[in-house]
Amino acid sequence: MAVPKKKTSKSKRDHRKAHWKRKAALEAQKALSLGKSVLTGRSNSFVYPTKEDEDEDEE
Repeated sequence: MAVPKKKTSKSKRDHRKAHWKRKAALEAQKALSLGKSVLTGRSNSFVYPTKEDEDEDEE
């Protein structure tokens, strides 16, 4: 017959949840940092069309 699995302790559950939230917070911080660098024009790792590029395409 099927036997129920052992219950996960609260500390293991909380640790897993904290790890998941920490990863999400780091990714959010990276996204915000990239957004700020794009807005200030200091981004080196993100390629996007600028207004000058769009004007050249139209000609």
